[in-house]
Amino acid sequence: MTPKAPSPDPYRDVPLSALLYVTRGTYTAAVRRAQAKVGCGDVPAAGEVLLNAMEWSGASLDSVIRFLGITKQAVSQTVETLEARGYLESARDPSDRRRVRLSLTDRGHAAGRAGRAGIDQVDRELTARVGARRFAHARETLVALLEIKRQHARLDRPEGA
Repeated sequence: MTPKAPSPDPYRDVPLSALLYVTRGTYTAAVRRAQAKVGCGDVPAAGEVLLNAMEWSGASLDSVIRFLGITKQAVSQTVETLEARGYLESARDPSDRRRVRLSLTDRGHAAGRAGRAGIDQVDRELTARVGARRFAHARETLVALLEIKRQHARLDRPEGA
């Protein structure tokens, strides 16, 4: 019996959800490697997104929390760890003493820049494999998936919530 010829796409029958699941750590691993190279290998897993967003766009903690769809309580321990490890510093908001403002320290900026370098490296590798147009299309597709997630979350919310 002749063996079956290999498929040009060995993952053709794998659902997209499974591909997303098994590849989810690609960027995280690249960020961790890049941060370790600059002495920032102790960033907690949940802290990577926060540091990177604050470094790239100056995003506030509140805007990152809203984007990720998580609660302040869920991120509070990560913030405490980042502050204890010298990535963030906090200060009372002078216009509203109930609020705390977070800012990146020099170490936090270094971790954010390194994280971005790790992400850019994966983006370059992926673009080299599939081309700029297909890379942009993949991004558009993921943004559409995010919009579907948010639409479903709104539909799943109880009335009045």
